[in-house]
Amino acid sequence: MNLKVATRRRGLVVAAALGAAALMLPQSPARTAATAADFGPQAGPRQASNWGGYIAQGTFTSISGSWTEPHVTCNSTDDLFAAWLGLDGFGSRTVEQTGVETDCSSGTPVLSAWYEMYPAPPVQWSDPVAEGDHITASVVSKGIGRYTLTLTDDTRGWTEHTDQTLIAKRVSAEAVIESPTQNYPSFSRLDFSGLTVNGRPFDSAKPQPFSSGGYTPGSLSGGSFSLTPGTGAVTPQPPANRPPIIRY
Repeated sequence: MNLKVATRRRGLVVAAALGAAALMLPQSPARTAATAADFGPQAGPRQASNWGGYIAQGTFTSISGSWTEPHVTCNSTDDLFAAWLGLDGFGSRTVEQTGVETDCSSGTPVLSAWYEMYPAPPVQWSDPVAEGDHITASVVSKGIGRYTLTLTDDTRGWTEHTDQTLIAKRVSAEAVIESPTQNYPSFSRLDFSGLTVNGRPFDSAKPQPFSSGGYTPGSLSGGSFSLTPGTGAVTPQPPANRPPIIRY
């Protein structure tokens, strides 16, 4: 599987160039360019993945669901992670995704809403997000190569959406956490709920659990599951054939 390296930005990170035939034509004006690391395809085995949560394989036209942003403790300025929903990235070289990032580079958690049509870099929205906020997200295919990504902070009352174009396979759907730096801050629990794919409960797609950075998903039931610190999950090392391109 050809997968990318996602690494920390302190300025602007440009995603590593890939040989995939992916056409990227944004259909709406770009908002603020993301200033944190980008997020992309899955790497690593189920018990040591860069994604932690549930991943389904099949043919998908939509995923939607919610989660609550946890209270986190920064252990180092390298800590960085995001909770997100998306299509593709498991068995493909694109990812259509949206979520909320928590960045500890300043020494305290800073939360940012974003979307990404990988291999293009992520784009941040400027809306405020805080720990404890209830977030709802969806990624919907509108036909060949057309997608609508929507992110709502139900606690603060804002919604963002963007229409994008990307030639993609739509072969996976996921509700996950990810740390491009392979360093997660500490949190006790993150709850996903109301997850659906193709308009049906996420459970119906028989998704598989993946652990990441010490966080393990509990049982999926009725489109809901929780990620908590667990045993036996280790932080994977990036493959040597995925060098980063970083601009400070």
